Amino acid sequence: MSEKLYVDLARNGLRMPIGADLILKEKTDHEKRLLNGKLLGEVVAETAERFKTPLAFPLMDLSVEKEWMLSALRIPQNEIEAFHFKSCPTEIEIESFQKKLISNVSERLTANCEAIKYVKKMPGLVPVGMAIGPFSLMVKLIDDPITGVYLAGMGILPEDDVEVNAIESALEIATETILQSIKLQVEAGAKAICVCEPAANKVYISPIQLENGSDIFDRYVMHYNMKIKKLLEEMDIDLIFHNCGELTDEMLLKLNELDPAILSLGSSRVLWEDAKLVSKSTVLFGNLPSKEFYSDKDLPLSLVKEMADRLTRKMQEEDHPFILGTECDVLSVPEANKSIIEKVDAMLSF
Repeated sequence: MSEKLYVDLARNGLRMPIGADLILKEKTDHEKRLLNGKLLGEVVAETAERFKTPLAFPLMDLSVEKEWMLSALRIPQNEIEAFHFKSCPTEIEIESFQKKLISNVSERLTANCEAIKYVKKMPGLVPVGMAIGPFSLMVKLIDDPITGVYLAGMGILPEDDVEVNAIESALEIATETILQSIKLQVEAGAKAICVCEPAANKVYISPIQLENGSDIFDRYVMHYNMKIKKLLEEMDIDLIFHNCGELTDEMLLKLNELDPAILSLGSSRVLWEDAKLVSKSTVLFGNLPSKEFYSDKDLPLSLVKEMADRLTRKMQEEDHPFILGTECDVLSVPEANKSIIEKVDAMLSF
């Protein structure tokens, strides 16, 4: 697809949340819908219609690839959520994993692909696929990723340290899983893929090491995301890149090298300042603090409207293509849903 689509949407003042979870949880059968592609597709299409956007974002569920990967590695279902590698997978385990990955696609990923097929049939909608980023998936697989990443940033090699070795092995199989997930979603009809890499931030990667010349961000974040970018370019599919973590300017400049069609950032960033760092071919998306929408004390309704209008005005002054949106997906909180919806509606009103 053409990047012009996203720039045109931005220039025409599109405002939208990432809000499929809100619509899903309105359904009494929401758990059933997660495993039923048609019913899940109805939710995605309804979300796009409800919030008046052609970009049909699915659920931002970053557990799908982990579940699929670990099932292929024969990890029992009841252990997957809390599972961490204690050691590197053996060559036999990895070989078995690669064979089983495609022949045993998980129920969740199958439903997601069927939902994309459903949305593809809806006139006026752009089906968007979803995938976790390699670094963020690795973090879910390692018990203490901060220590291992720091050691690698010091120059410790995988052959000299078991933690570094485990991280690099996890990154390799995580990337393979994500690439296969993306291929399946594109085959189903996705026109863009939202890659969510929230863990690639200054909590897990030392800014001091980067300032001192470490290439750890290049090796552990950019290297693997460039593989995804290359695959998407080969398939003529657009990259939407999401990172709601706390970033340094250096990290942001690195992510800009991915040249995404849309770059979605968290509320810790000042977007009108970031507009000076990001290519104008990339639409900036965000970054209202949706993680606080549930709290009227921390984020009253009147402040949401004020922040939305100020952000829109500032981005217009910078003349950078911009879609007003949320810093992350807006999650349903049953006791606060009325207030959350009011705040979403407030951000959408001009």
